[in-house]
Amino acid sequence: MWKAVIFYLISGFIVEGLISDPADGMLEVLLRTIMAFSSIAILLFTIKEKAYFKQVFTAIFICENFIMTLAIAAETLDFIMVMNHKTYRETVSISLAIILVAWYISIVSYILRQTFAFKMSISIVLAFSYFILTYGIPMLFMDI
Repeated sequence: MWKAVIFYLISGFIVEGLISDPADGMLEVLLRTIMAFSSIAILLFTIKEKAYFKQVFTAIFICENFIMTLAIAAETLDFIMVMNHKTYRETVSISLAIILVAWYISIVSYILRQTFAFKMSISIVLAFSYFILTYGIPMLFMDI
């Protein structure tokens, strides 16, 4: 579990460092990690399945690491397109971001559905909520 968290922190620092100020990026990644721990713990406490914390957290963070690795590749592609003055750069970057977010929500939803036998609609809502909590709140905090 901790290896997955360390990889997530390092890859998150890289991605956020490419997007914004490295210090702000580090703070945002740390906030996302705290929100992830909290969100998963609250979910498991609410459904009375605390014993699954390590399994669920590791599965979700492996998913996050995979998506983060693809995000690094997408950021690299964006950088290359900027350097080559490609006019379609924004379209490609936004499309890749939408695909990665949709894929991320799908994987987290699948993990929750398979682990707890939730209905698909409930697992999608929980995965979307998890995404908003772990990415939206730290992003809002950084905008303050």
